[in-house]
Amino acid sequence: METTKKKKMSIICFSGDFDKLVAAFTLATGAAAVNYEVNLFFTFWGLNAVKKKKNRRFTGKGFLARFFGFLMGGLHNVPLSRLNFSGLSPKLMTFLMRKRNVATLPELIQAAILLNVKFYACEMSMHILGLTKNDFIPEIREVLGVAKFLEYSEGGDRIFI
Repeated sequence: METTKKKKMSIICFSGDFDKLVAAFTLATGAAAVNYEVNLFFTFWGLNAVKKKKNRRFTGKGFLARFFGFLMGGLHNVPLSRLNFSGLSPKLMTFLMRKRNVATLPELIQAAILLNVKFYACEMSMHILGLTKNDFIPEIREVLGVAKFLEYSEGGDRIFI
């Protein structure tokens, strides 16, 4: 009997923009729903999608780490990539998504968790930004470097968002 290898998709979430995170999680949940193995690798501003704290705080060791802790306010503070209107646009987009029965960003993240999408955080980005594993949701499976992520994503499609 011939066994079919499961298809794999790995998404590198570099951007912390609302619309780009929606795209990443839409691809991830769609692929997982049709039985792909899906990896999400959060790096730099994309780490905002999986931060525990949902508001802006001066956290971290040292001035710059505290400054980045404030700037990276978590999922509920991510801007739209265009026409952000001082932070109002993500709220308007969420309103429209609900009105049109489209999953919101927090709902897409929960769906990804339920569909066993694997979440990873970039060790180097965390080090630069003064973040620790405790700053993130428990679904982050592992903090890892690029080499390990490339190993995990080998043999599948890689997408950079």
